Amino acid sequence: MEDAIPYESPSLSRRQLLNFLTGAAVAATASSALYPAAKFLVPPREVTEGGGILAKDKLGNPIPASQILAEPPGTRALIAGLAGEPTYLTIQMDGSVSPRGIVDNCTHLGCTFPWNSNDQQFQCPCHGSLYDPDGNVVRGPAPLPLKIVHVAVKDDAIWIYPWNETDPRTGEQPWWV
Repeated sequence: MEDAIPYESPSLSRRQLLNFLTGAAVAATASSALYPAAKFLVPPREVTEGGGILAKDKLGNPIPASQILAEPPGTRALIAGLAGEPTYLTIQMDGSVSPRGIVDNCTHLGCTFPWNSNDQQFQCPCHGSLYDPDGNVVRGPAPLPLKIVHVAVKDDAIWIYPWNETDPRTGEQPWWV
């Protein structure tokens, strides 16, 4: 009987197999539900340590700096900046992007508005507020100047950073900090 094959019970019983399959189904369902929540909570990779983000178009695609710099001097380009806020970038007379961007949200009630190149003003159509080219209030009811951001061009990419230091237009701490 030494040559006989020993009879052993199977290593996996029917109950263990069903428990494994049930656990795998629950894990797959839970992970597919938690994945979108985790993606929402993790910041995008293009955000830098200083809080900067790549400038994007209205579809969320990064805008190459060469596309903006192809415009003539004095042109204002509207991009999606920090937190998706519409932000105007200005092409300077030397053909570079201005280091300061102006956020396109009226400080009265938050309306967005166009740049009027004929009058050289930002004109809010909601309640008639007017802003000069730097974002200072020319006519109310807007109580505060427009929010500004830092703009930097690095390797054909436009980076937008929050403005946390003194507002150069007023010489005071910015109202949005």
